Amino acid sequence: MAARIKTHVKKNDQVVVIAGNHKGATGKVLQVFPEKSQVLVEGVRLIKKHVRRSQDRPDGGIVTKEGPIHISNVRRTAE
Repeated sequence: MAARIKTHVKKNDQVVVIAGNHKGATGKVLQVFPEKSQVLVEGVRLIKKHVRRSQDRPDGGIVTKEGPIHISNVRRTAE
């Protein structure tokens, strides 16, 4: 039986980045990865990914999306 990993933030929490390259940025938690101790925060650490042509994207191209940051670098804000 796998034990559940407890985290101090959860999906839809409003957080502020307290360390790293994106220090001071705020946003909503989109997803939490407890196994890796990482979170996706809306509008923080935007990365560009080159995507191949597919049925959804006939032309392919470059997609901008959020990248994960370590959970220890974020703090919940008072709502």
